[in-house]
Amino acid sequence: MEQVEKSPISKREDTEMGESDVDENPKSIGKSSSDSESSDSEDEAEQNGQLLTLESELSTNPSNYDAHVQYIKLLRRRGEIEKLREARENMNALFPLSPSMWVEWAKDEASLSNDSDSEAVEKLYERGISEYLSIPLWSEYLNYVQEHDPQVRECSADGISKARNLFERAVTAAALHIAQGSQIWDAYTQFEQAILLTIDQSDIQVKEKQVQRIRSIFHRCLSIPFANLKSTLLAYKAWEVEQGNALCAESDDVDGIEPHVASAYQKAEKMYNARAHLEEQITREDISESERFQNYMSYLEFEKSFGDPARVQILYERAITDFPVSSDLWLDYTRYLDKTLKAGNAVKDVYSRAARNCPWVGELWVRYLLCLESGHASEKEISAVFEKSLQCTFSTLEEYHDLFLTRVDGLRRRMSLAKGDDVLNYSLIRECFQQAADYLSPHMKNNDGLLRLYAYWARLELKLGNDLIAARGVWESLLKTCGSMLEAWKGYIAMEIELGHINEVRAIYKRCYSKRFSGTGSEAWLRFEREFGTLEDLNYAVEKVTPRLEELQLFRLQQESKSFSEATYQREQNLKKTVREKRKSGLSTIDEQSPAKRQKNTSQSPKNLHEEKDTQRQNLAEANVRKEQKGKVEKQVNELLMKDTNPSKTRLYTDQCTAFLSNLSFKAKDEDLHRFFSDVGGVTSIRILYNKFTGQSRGLAYVDFEDDEHLAAAVAKNKQMLLGKSLSIARSNPKQGRKGSIALTAPDGHDFNDLECTNRLSIMLSKLVEEDASNRSGIDESSESKESVEISKGSAHKRVENIQLKGKNTFAVPRNVRPLGWTTNKPRTTEEGDDKPKSNDEFRKMFMKT
Repeated sequence: MEQVEKSPISKREDTEMGESDVDENPKSIGKSSSDSESSDSEDEAEQNGQLLTLESELSTNPSNYDAHVQYIKLLRRRGEIEKLREARENMNALFPLSPSMWVEWAKDEASLSNDSDSEAVEKLYERGISEYLSIPLWSEYLNYVQEHDPQVRECSADGISKARNLFERAVTAAALHIAQGSQIWDAYTQFEQAILLTIDQSDIQVKEKQVQRIRSIFHRCLSIPFANLKSTLLAYKAWEVEQGNALCAESDDVDGIEPHVASAYQKAEKMYNARAHLEEQITREDISESERFQNYMSYLEFEKSFGDPARVQILYERAITDFPVSSDLWLDYTRYLDKTLKAGNAVKDVYSRAARNCPWVGELWVRYLLCLESGHASEKEISAVFEKSLQCTFSTLEEYHDLFLTRVDGLRRRMSLAKGDDVLNYSLIRECFQQAADYLSPHMKNNDGLLRLYAYWARLELKLGNDLIAARGVWESLLKTCGSMLEAWKGYIAMEIELGHINEVRAIYKRCYSKRFSGTGSEAWLRFEREFGTLEDLNYAVEKVTPRLEELQLFRLQQESKSFSEATYQREQNLKKTVREKRKSGLSTIDEQSPAKRQKNTSQSPKNLHEEKDTQRQNLAEANVRKEQKGKVEKQVNELLMKDTNPSKTRLYTDQCTAFLSNLSFKAKDEDLHRFFSDVGGVTSIRILYNKFTGQSRGLAYVDFEDDEHLAAAVAKNKQMLLGKSLSIARSNPKQGRKGSIALTAPDGHDFNDLECTNRLSIMLSKLVEEDASNRSGIDESSESKESVEISKGSAHKRVENIQLKGKNTFAVPRNVRPLGWTTNKPRTTEEGDDKPKSNDEFRKMFMKT
């Protein structure tokens, strides 16, 4: 699909682009080249080079907005009329042209044609005013018709009628423009006054009728708030004086004019005063574009609060003229029209312009289609808009998805409601679904959006197309793309159950079971057979799904055990951190205490000892609880592992006749290892370890043999080459690092290391048991003579927290070892002092006393 660039058009940029050229035409430009032949030759060469460059760029990238603008300017400067027309048409086919570009184009064509060809120029003006609201463009159009249309210029009846109709259109479109709308009214009154001068003075009735027409236009103008409302009032009073009415033409008050006109004028003046500051904010030149945009939005909220749709719509038109590629502004504008005007040609026209200015916004196209449907547009018109939308490039696939569904929704509604010859053929819906599937399926595999599309398609094939085979074909097509989605199978099954096709449902379940889905797929088959099948069908389903359910149960237990272990580890770490902080604070307190204060604190030591015992008992109780919970989980895992429901699918390996292979080539497969050990024989199974995140080989493997004789022969092949790498082979002996470890192989042949393996679970359980044993040995008060803490191999790096350092120059004394000078169980006396370890100075004093 062709991508259309977002052109950064703004009224100000376009004016700057065209101001220097707007009053020139190709003829005058071409004639000016004869002034300086020397400079012209250089300019000609440079322009030719630029022309070739721009033509090349537009041929490869026709959506380059800036290239179109520069190409048109260059052709206009060179006076190449035919190429210039073609360039403008090509650009307008892709983009709306700015008002200044339309004025420039129309003036160029007017200079090249005579009055008899004025209709072609008028068509250009009509195309221009249909894209943006521009007072200058309307003024140029009105002036051109008055000057070049023979009938209007001669003031014939048809010419006057044509001009009046054009002025009324201009008033409807732009008269409410507060800043510039008075230009249209002034031109209108001047035109009617010119007609008044052509009327014969003797024809009093016709003349009076024309005077009333002019007075009516003035009255309408004075009831509308304008920036120069007072100037209009003075012009009206001067005109009334010319008609013989006694008014003060130099005063800007309302004295002497009709009461209803004076009241309308005062109301309009009040309305303008309320909006004057807002008008100033959107017309200031010293602010940024973002600030101007926010000022427009504030102004719009102000106008909406008064509930006048005409004024709000005019302000929206002014805003999009300044910000034509703001998708937020177009969306806000169309929402407002949908809410106020509902439907009609005006709303349809706005949607058409919105889609041309922001073709990359899928929501605008969707709502455009809904607008056409609400306005009862023909199928030909709706189809043309839909096809045009598919040529645009949207930012997300969901926008295409929504666009296709909107098109199908509209076809379904019109097909259901149409009668007689207006009934649509269902093939249109099928073609739209097929088009959507062809485009979206490669990009939305295993996506819920694609599932909804196909489910909708299958339902309409069944309900509107009355074709069960086609509906099944839709589901089968989806399964080819999204066969790994359990929901796709469930949708297919739900349709067949709704139709009562039990055997077809059972066949789908059997196909679905072979996909080995995670989750509730197996339980759904059992539930179906309980509700619809016979006892034999239920038993068959149980036989098929039981191994899978056991695998899922084991996996859940492993996840629960992992979560429990992590929580336990975190709790222990927090406890250790708290103990370390308490010990640290205690050491600093002891260091800072004077001997007198330490002696004073001796009387509190029984209380502190009691609190320490309570803490130790609490820790021991928590350790016992954790041990019981771990034992319970371990028991469940062992029962599941040892359950002999299907020995061919679940095998236990004890590593008694297993070889461990390392430095294995990442490309090695089971077949390569079978061929490598073919001369040894006795291979019972091979397990290559894979990374659980990337699925790539880890370069490690286990090979099981029938007996030790075959295993010894395999180990003898150590350091032999396999696939270009020296293979390391050793007897697997996990008892060196941990006891009681077992390894479980999944039914699909993959090691459970890839699924949070059972080896890891067993090691984790035994490690926690060893940690609990270590904690009990650290808090046992009766082991007073114990001199060291023995650390198990499984937790060799575990930090020992049972050592305290006390005093200024103290001995490193384990908590459970009585240092020299430690008091016995005999009653303590004040003379014996504190039952803390003695410092070096204290020991010297003790020995000197003896």
